[in-house]
Amino acid sequence: MKKIFIKIRNYLEEVATEMRKASWPQRKELISHTVITLVSSFVLALFIFGADRVISRILDVIYPG
Repeated sequence: MKKIFIKIRNYLEEVATEMRKASWPQRKELISHTVITLVSSFVLALFIFGADRVISRILDVIYPG
């Protein structure tokens, strides 16, 4: 049982070491990437919504009722 806790502790220590090596974005860069992600997600959602509406209309014409 002790081996499990030792392995977990070693893993967490390695994670902490790697996190210190990571390069973190500056605030301005983080905000700009967040905005780009949100806008892209919104545009993609609109595209999927539009495609769904078009396909639904086509299927309504093919299969009325």
